[in-house]
Amino acid sequence: MNTFNYYVEEYLDYCKYRKRLDKKTLKAYGIDLKQYQNFCSDFSAGITKDAGDKFITGLHRQSKPKTVKRKIASLKAFFRYLEYKELLQENPFSKLDVRFREAMLLPKTIPFHSIQAFLSVLYARKEQAYSNYQLGCCLRDIAIVELLFATGLRISELCALKPSDIDLESGNILIYGKGSKERILQIGNPDILSALISYRDFFKNTIDACGYFFVNRLCPSIIDQSVRFMIDRYAKLAGIDRHITPHMFRHSFATLLLEQGVDIRYIQRMLGHSSISTTEIYTHVTNEKQKA
Repeated sequence: MNTFNYYVEEYLDYCKYRKRLDKKTLKAYGIDLKQYQNFCSDFSAGITKDAGDKFITGLHRQSKPKTVKRKIASLKAFFRYLEYKELLQENPFSKLDVRFREAMLLPKTIPFHSIQAFLSVLYARKEQAYSNYQLGCCLRDIAIVELLFATGLRISELCALKPSDIDLESGNILIYGKGSKERILQIGNPDILSALISYRDFFKNTIDACGYFFVNRLCPSIIDQSVRFMIDRYAKLAGIDRHITPHMFRHSFATLLLEQGVDIRYIQRMLGHSSISTTEIYTHVTNEKQKA
């Protein structure tokens, strides 16, 4: 018998193999659809307008607007798939009023003096390294932080980099972003290139063996949690009293470019944003800085 769970699994396979969505998107879809599945008694109850309306009302009571927006988008996409498969006579979400106000949260950036303090600690630790192992860790950490701040990479993009994606002779980096979209970034700063070359040369055998550019002691490649832990540790050593995340380097990169007068279309392309409206939020950050 075809149940709600059957159609959800079929849809996730469709998203994975036909739409080629990435793992994080598939995981989010699975969580959102499982939540709706648990809310409904069975498949026939779940495809009614009344069920969708009550579910959305409950979401607004429990979750933040951004989370609600994502879950609604997941459900809409799922029901469009059911329509495509001709399993529905009418999409219950097509006529639901799901518009709502979402508070605009400005992206959090890292003050430039904090970035300087952060990098100073990194390079000081490298000079003080008392073992080959510690030197290697410092070289890797410097390469990661310099690359994050110089390119605005997402943490997932950085962890997925392969040796063939990085041409340190020309300074070109091939990035595979959200939705399998590719973009090329250029590193023109010789100090950053030098940091990446020093790291690569130190870990050449390990990089060749695992197939990823940034390696980890316990995993084939470095994972985002390891990068977050590393950033948190150096922030404390630098005496920075605010929580710093890898994504804040991305926000700082974009804001700094905008302050330097770089065209927003170039920034959009470097960040890999599909829509210019996503990039435009950084104009609000610079406006706030101008007032300050």
